[in-house]
Amino acid sequence: MNPISIRLLNQQLVAPRYSKPEEVVAHFGAMQAQEYRLMRWAVAMRTAKPSEKAFVQAFNQGKIVRLHLLRGTWQLVSAQDYWWMLDLCASKARKVISGWMSANKITIPDTELYSIREILVEAAGKKDSVTKEDFEEALASKGIAMDSHRLSYHIRFAELEGILCSGSLLPMKATYALSSKKIATQEPKSRDESLMLLTHKYFQSHQPATLEDFVWWSGLGINDCKKGIELLGNSIHSEHYQGREFYLLDNCRTRGFRKGEYLLMAPYDEYLIGYKSRDIVLNPEYKHHAHNNSGIFQPIIAHDGIICGNWTPFKKEPDMSFFLGQHDAENLKPIVEKYNKYRLPIN
Repeated sequence: MNPISIRLLNQQLVAPRYSKPEEVVAHFGAMQAQEYRLMRWAVAMRTAKPSEKAFVQAFNQGKIVRLHLLRGTWQLVSAQDYWWMLDLCASKARKVISGWMSANKITIPDTELYSIREILVEAAGKKDSVTKEDFEEALASKGIAMDSHRLSYHIRFAELEGILCSGSLLPMKATYALSSKKIATQEPKSRDESLMLLTHKYFQSHQPATLEDFVWWSGLGINDCKKGIELLGNSIHSEHYQGREFYLLDNCRTRGFRKGEYLLMAPYDEYLIGYKSRDIVLNPEYKHHAHNNSGIFQPIIAHDGIICGNWTPFKKEPDMSFFLGQHDAENLKPIVEKYNKYRLPIN
């Protein structure tokens, strides 16, 4: 088993199979979307013919949704997965966020939670999309002064209740909308059905991956993750590599890998953050180039799937530096040209 080439293929980083951005997001189930501008590039580089216009259209039409979900962090999910993923994952995410609040000595009583939520819903209902500043103005009109950090927790809890989700895509600033106006309701799924579907989506997009990787990514308990694998039955199997047990779907992509390719990856890209153990593609000696111990991830460069450098986005030409191996600027031209063709807000 060559885990690097298999991951590149199934993460759609080599020979991507999807033509629409919403199809890429649906393939993953959830894609980390911490960096508001570069989340678009994370999807684009996995799309056969990336288009900024197509991403904006899919986002504005609610085919792609951004919200706090897995591990209480920013994710992109598709509209078709939104409601059942909330049902399955919101409870764990709320506990994570409550833990952060406790660490910061912040308490939000239920009376405050519900009264503020009414104001947020009222403000969001007046427009198709609102900004955090719009929420602050709505609160101020009621005589309520609230710092931005506390308001963020109110917004996150409203997201996890299926009340707020992303609004229209602005160049630099997140917006919010009422989920009921943006995303069609769906028939609820049983918990086992949702768990099986989430497990399938994780392994189809991250394989080969370990049980521990899945537990980390999903934010669910280990027993739920074990059950998800069991629910997949004969459609999944395990293989051992360097003393660890990895899971792969039986229809796993293994053909199509091309040597010599470079990738300019967004910070928090699923290629790295989607696994608890990252040593297969990132030498532990160099991990500080990719992320710190506080969970801050940097833009990275991969060559044949191995993380070897860093780059600086939002410039006319991305600055690149390498900490591993020798690299020829001529060989980097194709990915730089692809990035430059895909418009991203600079300022």
